[in-house]
Parts: sequence; C-alpha cells; structure tokens
Amino acid sequence: MPQNKQIHLVNRPDGEATVSNFQLVVTQTPALKDGEVLVRHHYMSLDPYMRGRMNATKSYAEPQALGETMGGGTVGEVVESKNAAFPVGAKVFGMGGWQEYSVVTPAAIAGGMLRIVDTTHVGLSHYLGAVGMPGVTAWYGLVKICTPKAGETMLVSAATGAVGSAFAALSKSRGCRTVGIAGGAEKCAYAIEELGFDACVDYKPHTDAGSLAKAIREACPNGVDGNFENVGGMVLDAVMLNMNAFGRIALCGMIAGYDGKPMPLSYPALMLINRLTLRGFIVSEHMEIWPEALKELGTMVATGKLRPRESIAQGIESAPEAFLGLLKGKNFGKQLVKLI
Repeated sequence: MPQNKQIHLVNRPDGEATVSNFQLVVTQTPALKDGEVLVRHHYMSLDPYMRGRMNATKSYAEPQALGETMGGGTVGEVVESKNAAFPVGAKVFGMGGWQEYSVVTPAAIAGGMLRIVDTTHVGLSHYLGAVGMPGVTAWYGLVKICTPKAGETMLVSAATGAVGSAFAALSKSRGCRTVGIAGGAEKCAYAIEELGFDACVDYKPHTDAGSLAKAIREACPNGVDGNFENVGGMVLDAVMLNMNAFGRIALCGMIAGYDGKPMPLSYPALMLINRLTLRGFIVSEHMEIWPEALKELGTMVATGKLRPRESIAQGIESAPEAFLGLLKGKNFGKQLVKLI
C-alpha cells in the first residue's frame, strides 16, 4: 500500500489563520477490508467554509478535529477495490480531505460519500466546482431562495469564485439582469467579458458601506430583487441599502467574519421597511435537489454556457498557503490543489 501525505490541523487560529495551524504528515495507507475502496486523489478542493471549521465555536458543522486530516472534497481514481460497485479505474468524487489517498469504507459509501462521475463531457476537476458543491450551492440559493423572475435584478458577492460564476450562468439563463461584486478591476472585467455578468462592482476602492452602496446603485438602477450573499460585513450593509421591497437574500457565507471579528448589521430596520426575506442555508441539508441541479450545471459546462475558471496549486504541500490566499481573495475562480 502506498505512502500517503496528509495535512493535519494541529492548532486553532487566534484571529487570522496561518500556515503554523497546519502540519504535513506522512502515513502508510492501511490494507483494504471487504467493501472498501482505495482512491488516489487527482484534485482536492479548498473552500471558504473550511475556515469556520477551524474554530472550536458553535457552527452548523462540527469543528475540525485537531491532529486529524483536514476535511474537504476530492476527485480522483479508484486504484484498488474490494467493492464491486467501484471498479479499479473508475473516476470518483468523494470527501477524501487534504491528503493524496483515502480509504473509503462501506458506511461512507452508503452515506453517499463516494460516487462515480462521468468525465466524457465534463472535466474531472469541475466536479469540485461548477458541477459539484459550489455549483449546487449557487443553484439552490438562486432557485429556491432568490426565486428569480425574468427582468429582475440578481446580485452576488464574490462574483468570480466557483459559486459566483455558476450563479451568473444560472441567473442569465432565467432572463435576469445579473450583477456581481468582486475585488479588483481584473476580476470585474473577467466577470463581464467571460462570465456574462451585466455589470460588476469593484469593492476595493470603497472604505464604507455608503460609498459601496452608491456604486451598487449605479450598477443596479432598478434596485436589487435577489441577493446571494457570500461576504457579509460592509458588503451586505451596502446591498441592504439597495434591496427592493419584498427582496430575497440567500445567506450562504460570511467570509468577512471568518477571523472571529464581530459583524454588526448597520441597517436591520431595512428588513422590516422592505419586507425582506433573508434565509441562511447549508446545501448539504438539501440533497433532494442535487440531481436536478447537477443535471442543469453539467449541461451548461458540457455545452460551454458555463466556462468556469480554476486556480490550481501544485502538490499537497502547497495547500495551506493556497487556502490562506483563498481567504484573502487571491484566487481567480475555483481554488484547487492538483495532487498528481
């Protein structure tokens, strides 16, 4: 059995996460038992939600245990199998975590933690992005919470990331004016020219919610009907000032507060004044919609209607630095680590 490099969480951040929170560990993969599958990971996913799991505070998911492999999505190939449903050579998606190999047990397989994917028309890496959890997250927030109608204005923060790019394609296909918020002129140009956004607001020149709200107003002259919120903080305050009556907010991420800083809401009265619906959600709690969402997303990628961009770090050793860069917006598109 091969040696396996893993990244463990060895201590919890005090404020910003640092490389010293992680440690590279080399282990020996155990021999397979009946029903188990050995997967060699080709790519692993880095996602903002992982920062929240590094804390010991109460959240929607259990904290990442210290001294164990960081959790996360992976795609790869079955290299040894004692399970007839997963033959050697099958390409698979799983939750293998920050490591080069994973042994998947029958219990994990029964719980949906490993599935075969078709790479004929969709590249393997896209099953960690546009045709995976981020894409389904965008689909659920848009379709089930923002409930778009043709002609309405839909807005998404972190617009050029894996979720935002999928949101743009899904929103445009439903006839909506689609506006993004991103960091930097290059990302905003990419959002408009490549992802199909009607407009994109660069938040970086703005130091307060009032200034950012004015820029959003210029991009959304008819106000905002649906907002997919990934950031929180000043960005959410600015969006709130532009929400229309009976607007809908899908609250997916609060990356501005992942370092533990308080994030007070400056204009809570607007929720009442505009009769807003604000709903937080965790996409893993809505597995019933995944087949429908993945079918639409897979078709979009296969036909070129969604052309997701990826930032790829090389090798398991690069994962901590790449993850810290993701939290600071240094990635361009879906952040992955290539392992082979």
